[in-house]
Amino acid sequence: EAQLVESGGGLVQAGGSLRLSCTASGFTFDDSAIGWARQAPGKVREGVSCISSGDGSTYYTDSVRGRFTISRDTAKNTVYLQMNSLKPEDTAVYYCAADGRSMSWSARSTIHEYDYWGQGTQVTVSS
Repeated sequence: EAQLVESGGGLVQAGGSLRLSCTASGFTFDDSAIGWARQAPGKVREGVSCISSGDGSTYYTDSVRGRFTISRDTAKNTVYLQMNSLKPEDTAVYYCAADGRSMSWSARSTIHEYDYWGQGTQVTVSS
């Protein structure tokens, strides 16, 4: 059974940093693109960042580009999201997702088409 477990969320002041982790099991991590999405209260879930397997190419939504960095550690079956210069508008539940059918983050029109999802981790940024 495919499983994604997020960790690293918490409460941080504006301008601070957090690193989220997503550990995968039950599917072939090396063959899967991995991404992060977030959902703020009263808002739709939005894609934040994705990373391909193989070439490691990445995607960032405009609002986080230059502040967030996604990376993956194949040996640990883990993807990280380093979040710097956090803003109150980054407050949301952050979800990890995996595309079990492709190595490339761009194979799907949207992260919402990814196959596997974690339970989410709360990130709260205070002003």
